[in-house]
Amino acid sequence: MSSPSTPPAPPAPKRATRATEVGVVTSDKMDKTRRVEIERLVPHPKYGKFRKQRTVCYAHDETNQTRVGDLVEIMATRPLSKTKRWRITRIVRPGSQRSLSETTPAEGASG
Repeated sequence: MSSPSTPPAPPAPKRATRATEVGVVTSDKMDKTRRVEIERLVPHPKYGKFRKQRTVCYAHDETNQTRVGDLVEIMATRPLSKTKRWRITRIVRPGSQRSLSETTPAEGASG
């Protein structure tokens, strides 16, 4: 005896692509939260000279693996707190502080 087979479930609708940005971590003092600055060049409306403008985003970093100076890619997500609307998807390039701390031997360590 075989039970009546149920029809296969329809495929889930495709999720829209989420906004992604690349920026630099400027603060890692909070737990699981990083302050990321995204810089862009914007022409002056009258004179046309390019000016630097920055956008500050707070991004979720579940494992606390990013440090100040890291270049990271962030993706828009649902609101996680009052100010957090992004999450870190990957580290594009580790910052200079991390590379210095990893290559320099600890002081006071004698072998």
